[in-house]
Amino acid sequence: MKKKVFACLLAVVMLLGMIVVPAAAKAEGEEAKEIVILYTNDVHCGVTDGMGYVGVARVKAALETAGKEVILVDNGDAVQGDVIGTLSKGEAIVELMNDVGYDVATIGNHEFDYGMDQFMKNVSLAKFQYVCCNFINDKGEAVLKPYTIVEKAGKKIAFVGIDTPEAFTKSTPKYFQDGEGNFIYSFCEGNNGQDLYNKVQETVDAARAEGADYVIALAHLGVDYQSAPWTASEVIVSTTGIDVMLDGHSHTDFKLAYGQDSISVKNKDGNAVLHTSTGTKLANVGILTIAGDTITAKLVDTSAMKFIDEAGLLAEDNGIGEVVKAALAKNEELVNTVVAHTDVDLVIKDPVSGERIVRIMETNLGDLCADAYRAMGETDIAFVNGGGVRDTIPAGDVTYGQIIKVHPFGNALCTVEATGQEILDALEMSVSSLPGESGGFLHVSGLKFTVDLNVDSTVVKDDKKMFVEVAGDRRVKDVEVLQEDGTYAPIDPNKTYTLACHNYLLKDMGDGYTMFADNKFLSENVMLDNQVLINYIVEKLGGTVGSDYIDPYGQGRITIIPKA
Repeated sequence: MKKKVFACLLAVVMLLGMIVVPAAAKAEGEEAKEIVILYTNDVHCGVTDGMGYVGVARVKAALETAGKEVILVDNGDAVQGDVIGTLSKGEAIVELMNDVGYDVATIGNHEFDYGMDQFMKNVSLAKFQYVCCNFINDKGEAVLKPYTIVEKAGKKIAFVGIDTPEAFTKSTPKYFQDGEGNFIYSFCEGNNGQDLYNKVQETVDAARAEGADYVIALAHLGVDYQSAPWTASEVIVSTTGIDVMLDGHSHTDFKLAYGQDSISVKNKDGNAVLHTSTGTKLANVGILTIAGDTITAKLVDTSAMKFIDEAGLLAEDNGIGEVVKAALAKNEELVNTVVAHTDVDLVIKDPVSGERIVRIMETNLGDLCADAYRAMGETDIAFVNGGGVRDTIPAGDVTYGQIIKVHPFGNALCTVEATGQEILDALEMSVSSLPGESGGFLHVSGLKFTVDLNVDSTVVKDDKKMFVEVAGDRRVKDVEVLQEDGTYAPIDPNKTYTLACHNYLLKDMGDGYTMFADNKFLSENVMLDNQVLINYIVEKLGGTVGSDYIDPYGQGRITIIPKA
């Protein structure tokens, strides 16, 4: 029966294709034993999405039943993204990961979203080992273990943790500072990536010196060009000694992006390093197999699970299903409470292509959220970052749970005085990554403007990707501010306007927006972002989002001229 279980599982994953790279040679006369590393990334509280934690547990149980040496790992951004994480500040997710049986995990930028104290508490709750080599305190010490070695089948496997330095701006910069605004933590971000490469190399060398037969990087780096110089491929080509780079951060499903479950990238010495990532929300679980002199990576999705399930081979989940249900039930009544209604689909994705667009262009949900900040803050202008608008709301009744899925971070409404010039600088920062995605892409209320992509961005950022200045020509044109009579007038760089957003951007320099940090605050932390949206719909729109927001591409506030 054990052989039948694994043979069926192997048959399914082989259909999905594989990349093979050489593994360390086995000793003469040694019988090959298979080691299986299950890997996940960017789960974002999707405990029942895709494979779900139940699916992960069942695959793990099936492999263990087949006699395989199994290690379960995660590559970051597990604790944030849905109600279960938001209401428990990540604790419920760490506890579920304990129950599923994770062995090792690295951190992502969103592990910090509940503040440094809560981050450290969540780390202490983990029964698995958190690792990260490049998260350093002001004494130059690693905050977490840089790596850990797990012994299986007579082999030492080192897991080296790496987190993106984008954590500074893609979580909350203030969390990494002292009370005077000085950064007291580092992600080895300096020298155009070289500091990161050096730290990774130092850690890999240490693991090899300790006798590691294999080095597996648990990375939260991604493949997006906007993440340069800290992408996974840049780390691979700048280092030696890594056998496999298990990755996260960019939510890349390698099957969809590359047509194969993994790719091969040559390191600094010209040796092949296997690079793979599963996507997000447990769309897949990755299976890395070390067998004899080969390492293979495969991604198993729900269709493969169904095939195996129909054969009756994956009935065992070690009780995780009940554990997940119990965790979700704690919030069920609140989550299902109806708080509003919408006559239209409010989107973050293109209704035609299904691609996420909230980080590259205007959407009706982005408009709605920005309008909510402006109305509830009673200001001239409002911003909301696309990275803070996380989920679509379909037409129909709107529950509290859906609102939290849109705004899961627990940010709070703040208002400031800002000059027209600061507004213009913020808009330039907002569109600096276009046509590529940016979580800092701003949806606006009280403004309209044009973005000309034929002008290359001249925004200057420091080594933490924080805004410094606009050094040349500007992409943003024809900026106009809404007047009380409903007309628009050109923005005056020297005039002071009132601006509403949240503490993440205005106070904590989230997404690198430094231009407002020392401005005069008119109000601080008035109400949580989810309540801002609820109150706007209920108090200002009569409880229903109507036809004013019918166009999924918004109300024409942001016009983008594509590159010729």
